[in-house]
Amino acid sequence: MEWLKSGLFWRTFFMLAALVMASMLLWFASFRSLERTPRAQQLSSQIVSIVTVSRAALAHSTPENRDAFLATMARNEGVRITTLHREDVTAALDKNAFNTELGSSLTQTLGADTRFARQVNGETGFWISFRINDQPYWLRLDTERIEPPITVPVISWAAATLLLTLLGAVIISKLINDPLAQLSQAAYQIAQGKRPQPLPERGPKEIRETNTSFNSMVEDLARIETDRTIILAGISHDLRTPLARMQLEVEMADLDPQARAGMQSDLVQMDAIINQFLDYAKPLDNHDFEPVEISELLLQVIKDYASRISNLQIRTDITPGLIIHGNETELHRLFSNLIENACRYGKNPDRQTVLMEVQCSIKKNGKKQGVLISFRDYGDGAPDDDINRLLRPFTRADASRSQANGSGLGLAIVDRIIKRHRGRLRIYNHEHRGFVAVMIIPEYRSR
Repeated sequence: MEWLKSGLFWRTFFMLAALVMASMLLWFASFRSLERTPRAQQLSSQIVSIVTVSRAALAHSTPENRDAFLATMARNEGVRITTLHREDVTAALDKNAFNTELGSSLTQTLGADTRFARQVNGETGFWISFRINDQPYWLRLDTERIEPPITVPVISWAAATLLLTLLGAVIISKLINDPLAQLSQAAYQIAQGKRPQPLPERGPKEIRETNTSFNSMVEDLARIETDRTIILAGISHDLRTPLARMQLEVEMADLDPQARAGMQSDLVQMDAIINQFLDYAKPLDNHDFEPVEISELLLQVIKDYASRISNLQIRTDITPGLIIHGNETELHRLFSNLIENACRYGKNPDRQTVLMEVQCSIKKNGKKQGVLISFRDYGDGAPDDDINRLLRPFTRADASRSQANGSGLGLAIVDRIIKRHRGRLRIYNHEHRGFVAVMIIPEYRSR
């Protein structure tokens, strides 16, 4: 029943079908209620006529003609007349509004001592008593005369109405939900960094206006993305030219070694910040995704950083052979940013060494499976008030994690890459100590 819970089409369809069928049932109940009194009066008149004719015929016929009359009535009219005996075993009529109204009408005409039964001596029908010269008799009518069965035309009409109702519900549901489904799919493609096909600008006024606005928004976003890429590329070129010249001048200038090292460090940091700007501004395009053995890639990044940074210790618990569909360059950048983030902000209490724990394993959630990767340092963590905004670009935490230099784009780039890979990221402070980043990336398989 998951399709019924999550599908707007089926919800709309069943709601419309239920409303129309409830309306039909209400109409039928109202019709039965309104026509009950006229039908009871009409049937009462017919029964009284049959009783009157039968009484007159039996009262004035000879004994030899009486049997022929009774046989003719039973054969042609479905009316049976028998003598009423005290020892007759009877079953009362069902108590419902129609029987009550019919009985009241017959009693007023035939007398208060008139008896009714639905079964006499095991024979079912509509039984009514009457007298001929103080002799009581039973008159039996077929039940179909009192409550006629649903006829074939009525069943056909009801089936045709139900079929038209369901067909109309399907058409209305599609007219309502198809534009919404197209809009939802297009919005999802934008979230994945794709440019969707223009939505059709036809149909009702509200749908046309919504799709027109959405198409215009997509064009604006694409133009902004292109302009941003061009601007940042120009900035990168314009900044790196003087940076390279300054680097050359620092190398050739007669400077104190300590001053030269400080200036070179500043230039390297400026170049790294420019690289981060460009990484964050890079357009999203997943056409270059391919199978990536993420376990091996993660081990390579860890090995590279452990060999270059002497005060970095990384404990690992990585399940081998896990493969996802992604971009190896961006995943390498993701892992690098998290390790550099820990090196910059997650130093141990001695402020000299950095200890990290990296885990990579299979995550199962019902039928869905993915790769769960977590990075933890043992630093001071981030203030709780800053956790929710650390994934925003150009944002850095205050207090203990703000003492180092940085552009504030590291975690924003991580979040952007994970979203591009249709994953989820969660960051928080560990209850015992340190900062934790946990991500789940779908589409995995074992080697």
